Amino acid sequence: MDEQFIPLQQPHEHSEEGARACMNRRQFLLASGAVVSLAAVPGFSLAAPLQALKAEYPKVKIGKLSALKPGVPVEFSYPYPNVHNILVKLGVPAGAGVGKDSDVVAFNQQCTHMGGPMQGTYKTSHQVIGPCPLHLTTFDLTRHGMVVSGHGTESLPQIVLEIQGNDIYAVGVLGLIYGYSANVTSRRA
Repeated sequence: MDEQFIPLQQPHEHSEEGARACMNRRQFLLASGAVVSLAAVPGFSLAAPLQALKAEYPKVKIGKLSALKPGVPVEFSYPYPNVHNILVKLGVPAGAGVGKDSDVVAFNQQCTHMGGPMQGTYKTSHQVIGPCPLHLTTFDLTRHGMVVSGHGTESLPQIVLEIQGNDIYAVGVLGLIYGYSANVTSRRA
């Protein structure tokens, strides 16, 4: 098996064979605060700090640009078979969006508050996913999945995308998927 995941219940101080674990919640919040502070500096780009927060996983083809219709989400699993996400062409530029108009994004479909299922809750008119059926959290997909309303305090995990010709690939995750204590990969020879 090329990848390893660690459920929320297990400790994760060190992973096997040098696998890289993402930062914990406290480290993420501290780093995010620093990035937000630096974003106010003229000429500062968010691209490099966001890449530092990315958990890299194997590159997986998830769709084709030509097959996407504006506002129509496409479901896919990544980085594990039981992790459900959506790929959507928003029709407006978005944070970490790819494609000619920077409007193609992908996000996990599990609420960051208590793991509520968010399948089928994408709202084309506002480019949001939600409300979560548990506590009504809604996330803005144009702004890296940030919380718009509800009990959630963490942004929705964003799937990092790359384009090669007409093909769309998932290459990593920004944020922590609900139910996992760390984003861990293991590359074995």
